[in-house]
Amino acid sequence: MPDPTPAPDTITFDDFAKIDLRVARVLDAKPHPNADKLLVLQIDIGSEQRQIVAGIRGYYQPEDLVGKSIVVAKNLAPRTMRGETSNGMLLAASNEDRSQVILLTPMSDIAPGAKVS
Repeated sequence: MPDPTPAPDTITFDDFAKIDLRVARVLDAKPHPNADKLLVLQIDIGSEQRQIVAGIRGYYQPEDLVGKSIVVAKNLAPRTMRGETSNGMLLAASNEDRSQVILLTPMSDIAPGAKVS
């Protein structure tokens, strides 16, 4: 019989439900002026535009991201990363050694701000 005790890193459904995942469109992207691994993105999440900072500089060229739809966690508290404020976090998948990083994107075109569930 399986042990009903959850693993220490297990969260409840209610914890997961607190994360507000949205589709965002990248309006602008540029290298972070003070960090080799970071990009500064301006995004449209439907109801507003925001800036996020992401550690994807070694995997994506800024100009290749403009116009792309990505998935972001909208309701994270702002965080300053090397002098730039990040108001959200993009979602990406990576292999164990991070030699491959793939942004999560919708399979079809959908308006910025669409809720991901």
